[in-house]
Amino acid sequence: MSCEEVYLPKPKGYNRIDLPEAKYQILPDTFPFKFQYSDYSILSADDSPNAERYWVNLTYPKFDALVQLTYKSLIDPKNKPEVLLNEAFELAMKHNVKAYGIEESLIQIPNGQVASITELEGEVPTQFQFFTSDSTHHFFRGALYFNTATKNDSLAPIIEFIKTDMIHLLNSFEWKY
Repeated sequence: MSCEEVYLPKPKGYNRIDLPEAKYQILPDTFPFKFQYSDYSILSADDSPNAERYWVNLTYPKFDALVQLTYKSLIDPKNKPEVLLNEAFELAMKHNVKAYGIEESLIQIPNGQVASITELEGEVPTQFQFFTSDSTHHFFRGALYFNTATKNDSLAPIIEFIKTDMIHLLNSFEWKY
């Protein structure tokens, strides 16, 4: 009987990615800003050598992803808004070599300000970046990175999941004056 079975090759399979339900918590009260971030991420101080006081990372351990969040006080005379804006655009555009698509957009966030969002497509190290500023006191920037060699088309559901979290972060974002 077993010799009669017709063998057919199986179709190409894909890894199943189970994404958690979105739940959020509030940033601790020790920062000059507040926002809600995913329960699924881990908040930690940025321990890189050039990190400043209010720089933090949101790590998504299951996805080997990291969102770096940086803050600059515009009251400090060495932090000029036009320089920080240029740096934010340069950091996004330096991926132009590998990106086959870059989409920039502005969104109105509930605190009455605007956030600039840059979405990059292709085999780039960062697929999503954003910044917002009140133009007189504060400048806040974020960038999503993956620590994996997996191709971005395979990461697409995870990228979208974290982008949704970042949009929620921006929509809940408020400055403390």
